[in-house]
Amino acid sequence: MRKAVEQFLRHLEVERNASPLTLKSYREDLTALCDYLQEAMGECPRPDEVTTLDLRGYVSFLAESGYAKTTIARRLASLRSFFRFGQRDGYANSNPAKPLRNPRKGRSLPHFLTAEEIGQLLSAPPKNQPLGLRDRAILETLYSAGLRVSELAGLCNGDLDLAEGVIRVRGKGRRERISPLGSYAVAALTAWLSKRKLAGAAGDRAPVFVNKFGHRLTTRSVARMLEKYLKLTGLDRRTTPHTLRHSFATHLLDRGADIRSVQELLGHRSLVTTQIYTHVSTAGLRETYKKAHPRAS
Repeated sequence: MRKAVEQFLRHLEVERNASPLTLKSYREDLTALCDYLQEAMGECPRPDEVTTLDLRGYVSFLAESGYAKTTIARRLASLRSFFRFGQRDGYANSNPAKPLRNPRKGRSLPHFLTAEEIGQLLSAPPKNQPLGLRDRAILETLYSAGLRVSELAGLCNGDLDLAEGVIRVRGKGRRERISPLGSYAVAALTAWLSKRKLAGAAGDRAPVFVNKFGHRLTTRSVARMLEKYLKLTGLDRRTTPHTLRHSFATHLLDRGADIRSVQELLGHRSLVTTQIYTHVSTAGLRETYKKAHPRAS
């Protein structure tokens, strides 16, 4: 089983050109299944020995262990892909994950900050320190372009065109898009780049955001940096780097942007993924309606 998992991961990397984050997710999902089967059966079986009943037991185990429905659904998707590949390569006779349905889940509305709260957060980093300039540039760029934190951490010099106010972004599945930057983000990036000190590659391959040692900043470092400013400003501690992306989409829709444009700006492959923001952005309209319409309640 574990050998088959490694073959599948090589297939994803070489043939499907999967990103490192995608490979990491698949590895975690499939390793978790192997560990469960070994614990439940005393040994890790071959892929062709795994039954739908075994996988139902695994799903029940995940649910009883408190895993989120979204996590369970993702793991099931990983299992379907793995066994489908096994059928193709001959180490599985069937796809025992295919009959399993994803757990039903309600779509929770994403947490976002108001425009005033965003302003408070973006003004928190000190302007008289190099790392303060970096932090301001990070926050401005996340919000201005609606980036995922992994997309921000992966930015290189060659991805920036500050004169035109755009950046090239490498999104999920290594899909690229061009994202516009507002004047505040351009100014913040310009100020940071003038103070940045690199320890590695120069030129177009140099990382835009680095730590105090000059090495590329990690996604976890960005999250820790944000936590510091949340404490300083007293803003909602549920806020994560992804909250700035949610806020970006919500504020655009609130101000009249059409949903397909927001889809392109976010780099969503499907419009369905973007539509959750329409529920958030119309909250103000619903509240106004309830207050103003004589027969609203």
